[in-house]
Amino acid sequence: MINQFGINLGFYMLMPYLAGYLAGPLGLAAWAVGLVLGVRNFSQQGMFLIGGTLADRLGYKPLIVAGCLLRTGGFALLVFATSLPGLLIASAATGFAGALFNPAVRAYLAADAGERRVEAFAMFNIFYQAGILAGPLVGLALMAIDFRVTAAVAAVVFAILTAAQLFALPTRRMDSDSERNSVLQDWRIVLANRRFVWFALAMVGTYVLSFQVYLALPLHAEFIAGARAQVLVSALFVVSGVVAVFGQLRITAWFRARWGTGRSLVVGLGILATAFVPLVIVPDPHRFGPPVAAGALLMAAGLLAVGTAAVFPFEMDTVVALSEGKLVATHYGFYNTVVGVGILFGNLTTGAVVGAARDAGLGWALWAGLTMVGGAAAFALHRLDRARATHDRYPQPTEADAADPLPEGDSTVARAQR
Repeated sequence: MINQFGINLGFYMLMPYLAGYLAGPLGLAAWAVGLVLGVRNFSQQGMFLIGGTLADRLGYKPLIVAGCLLRTGGFALLVFATSLPGLLIASAATGFAGALFNPAVRAYLAADAGERRVEAFAMFNIFYQAGILAGPLVGLALMAIDFRVTAAVAAVVFAILTAAQLFALPTRRMDSDSERNSVLQDWRIVLANRRFVWFALAMVGTYVLSFQVYLALPLHAEFIAGARAQVLVSALFVVSGVVAVFGQLRITAWFRARWGTGRSLVVGLGILATAFVPLVIVPDPHRFGPPVAAGALLMAAGLLAVGTAAVFPFEMDTVVALSEGKLVATHYGFYNTVVGVGILFGNLTTGAVVGAARDAGLGWALWAGLTMVGGAAAFALHRLDRARATHDRYPQPTEADAADPLPEGDSTVARAQR
C-alpha cells in the first residue's frame, strides 16, 4: 500500500504537467504532444495482459520491482530528452512500467489479504487516492523551479520504491497452473471464463463514468469559470480525494453490511449514474448563475467519488472470486485491458459530444447520456449478479456427479439443495 502511494505520488507530480512542458519549453507541435501522450497510454493500457501473464509466471514481487525500476529510468530520461524519439522512448517506458506492476500489485494484495480482500482493497484505495491528491501539489511546487527538477524528483521517488520493494517486500509464490500451461493456454482459460468476461465488459461503464473527473468535468469547469477555471478544477480533485481518503472505510463497511458484494456494485454504479443529474438540472452558468453551476459541478464530483469508493473494493474482490484463485494477475491484466479500451472509446465519444451539445444549446444532453450509460451498466451488473447467484445455488453437474449416478427420481437441483 505504501508502494502504491509512492507510485501515484511520483506519477501525478509529473504527468499533469507533461503536456504543458512538451508544448511550451520544448515547443512540440500539438500532434507530437498527442503522440507522446498516446504512446504512454497505449504502452500501459495495451500491455496490461502481458504484465499480468508475466506476474503469474515469474511471481508478483519481480514484476513490481521491474515496473518501479523501468519507471525510474523513464522519468530520468525525461530530464534529458528533448527530441521526439527520446521523448517517445521515455513515454513508452513509463507506460509499460505501469503494465508490469499494476496487475502484480493487485494480485499480491489479493493473495496476502486472504478472506479480507474487500477491507484490504478499501484501504488500498485510500493510499491510492492519497497519492493522487498529494502528487499534483508536490509537482506544482517543483514546477516553480523547473519541469526537469520535477522529473528528477519523480525518478528518485521510484528509485526509492524499487529499493524498498526489492529488500522489504516478501516474495509471493507464482501461480502453479501457469508453470504447466503455455501463455496461449493461460489466455484461453481467461477468455473461456464467460462470467468474468461479461463482468469486465459490464464494468466498462463504471470506468467511463468515473474517468469524467479527468475529462468532462474539467472541461465544464473551464466553461463555467473561464480564466479562474484552475481553482475550480483543483477543487474537483480535492473533493474526490477527501471523500476517498476519509470516507472509504465507512462507505465500504456500510455497503457491505447492507447489500453484500453483488448488490453493492449495482448500487454503487447507480450512484455514479446519478452523479450527473445535478448537471442535467444546471447545465450552464446562464440559468442560475456561475456560483450555482459551480456548486452543481462540485456535487457531481462528490457523488462520483462516493460511487467510485463504493464500487472499487467489491470490484477488485469480484475479479478474484470469478478467477477462482487461478491466474489472478492474468485476469487482472485482461480486466484492465478491457476497461482501458472502453475508457479510450468513451473519452473519444465524450470529447466529440461536449462541444457539439454545447454549440447546439443542449448542454444537458451530454450529462443525460452519461446517466443513461450508468443506468445500462447497472442493469447489466444486476443481471450478472442474479445469474451468478443462480449458478452458485444450482451448480452444474461435475465429473464426480457423473461417476456417482443419482438415485432414480433424484435431480441435480435436489442434490444442490441438500
